[in-house]
Amino acid sequence: MVSASKAKREAKRAEKGKSKKKVEDVDEATATAETIEKLKLQQDKHGISDRVTTGVLASLATSRDVKVESVSLVFHGKVLIQDSTLELNFGRRYGLLGENGCGKSTFLRALAAREYPVPDLIDVYLLNEPAEPSEKSALEWVVGEAEAALARLERKVEEVLETEGPESPLLDDLHERIDEMDPSTFEVRASTILCGLGFNAKTIHKRTKDMSGGWKMRVALGKALFVKPTLLLLDDPTAHLDLEACVWLEEYLKRWDRTLVLVSHSQDFLNGVCTNMIDLRMQRIQMYGGNYDSYVKTRIELETNQMKQYQKQQDEIAHIKKFIASAGTYANLVRQAKSRQKILDKMEADGLIQAVVPDKVFSFRFPDVEKLPPPVLSFDDVTFSYSGNPEDNLYEHLNFGVDMDSRIALVGPNGVGKSTLLKIMTGALQPQSGRISRHTHLKIGVYSQHSADQLDLTKSALEFVRDKFSSISHDFQYWRQQLGRYGLTGEGQTALMGTLSEGQRSRVVFALLAIEGPNMIFLDEPTNGLDIPTIDSLGDAINAFSGGVVVVSHDFRLLDKVAKDIFVCENKTVTKWDAPILEYKKKLAAKVVL
Repeated sequence: MVSASKAKREAKRAEKGKSKKKVEDVDEATATAETIEKLKLQQDKHGISDRVTTGVLASLATSRDVKVESVSLVFHGKVLIQDSTLELNFGRRYGLLGENGCGKSTFLRALAAREYPVPDLIDVYLLNEPAEPSEKSALEWVVGEAEAALARLERKVEEVLETEGPESPLLDDLHERIDEMDPSTFEVRASTILCGLGFNAKTIHKRTKDMSGGWKMRVALGKALFVKPTLLLLDDPTAHLDLEACVWLEEYLKRWDRTLVLVSHSQDFLNGVCTNMIDLRMQRIQMYGGNYDSYVKTRIELETNQMKQYQKQQDEIAHIKKFIASAGTYANLVRQAKSRQKILDKMEADGLIQAVVPDKVFSFRFPDVEKLPPPVLSFDDVTFSYSGNPEDNLYEHLNFGVDMDSRIALVGPNGVGKSTLLKIMTGALQPQSGRISRHTHLKIGVYSQHSADQLDLTKSALEFVRDKFSSISHDFQYWRQQLGRYGLTGEGQTALMGTLSEGQRSRVVFALLAIEGPNMIFLDEPTNGLDIPTIDSLGDAINAFSGGVVVVSHDFRLLDKVAKDIFVCENKTVTKWDAPILEYKKKLAAKVVL
């Protein structure tokens, strides 16, 4: 029998062991969180940027234009840009293009951090972080940031007066910026912008610490638009917006009179906003005039001419080589052959015309599935509220169905509950009344804008899918093929997912979705982070899928391509829109208040 004192000692030792284990678990969790944060910030373990850049400023130090020559960018040892020229002219709006993983976001981060030389006069703001959680409301936060920006401008005036005197050419621009800000109108202007981005009379006064990440990003976007930096960098600004807010932002940015560089994968948004395009291709920066459609037309013409010149040069080279080979030992022909060889050598020294490298055409398919007879998923007089109180009803008396041939787009004002409706369909949320019928063999797959948050960023995609589906296969080669089908290849499979672009991580999520083999797919903002060719491929995959699809998206082009039925969610019900989606966009544009 164990004595009471001994039992007490053993209990103490056990408790110490548990405490130690708890501390170790906390330390490990903290270390993992710090690792992920550094990966997101593109920093090494010492907090130093993982980016290596070069560039020579070619514009005047007092200019509002930016011209940087000999631009290069290396990230984690991978060359993203080399030997290029960047030219941003004040008042122009640039769309930054490039396939997923080519370095668009990394390039914007380097530009915002002034790792490339930028004239001191130019203030740069990159929108890639949400508003900080605080006791301030959305309106108070934006106004506070505007007041801080005004104070910075006033301090800059004092610095210029001290260092360069009252005749400095910098002062005119600074005084113009200060006059433009006009503190007496801060609240009204900030309210207009926030309402355009989807806030209402109630949510505009909500504390930022009580907001979701998407709403905090809207607040940060509101600040960027309000403060109006000389050079504004927007990385996929529509990612957290609904259709209505996207239309408002497009109309607002059309009138942007400073320099704008934006990454967007929405063709209609790029067409509506941009005056110029920057194509990040084959490790080079290539500049184009005009919007996205103009860029496509110009690029096709240039590449057609390039291929003609390439073929002509190749024919000439083949002709010269044939002559040299047939010259034999005849003295006069040998002399001619040597002369032709010199021509060939000079052509090679000057640089041969290169063949056009076609874009990687990424195509994927959702697996074919068993056909289920209708009704597959049906709503019969369904009513829902989060609180359970009738006065809080989000939806009332819904009656509709989703079958295997359905291609439904859910649209409607922000906060109306489109994502909530998807959750009711899956069974993640239960209605207060009414009946939802699901076929016994129905298997629903869900892609949401938060799906990528479930990925372990400290693992490679290859490790993650193998560990998650270890019951299917442990063979890395098998999982390489699965990921490759969704456009993630080579280094993208073995690099830590924290170093991948948002679009590359989205491809991992699509691969996971396909592996699960659903016969009905719900897509909640599936285009976030995807490049334009991949969005086209997604549209093709949806159209070819043998199961049912319901999609919520702010990408009008995708909806125009895939949606057979458009359901408008508003006023606590769901009604069918009997016109093309672009007519719905026109309706929203007519309501815009700037």
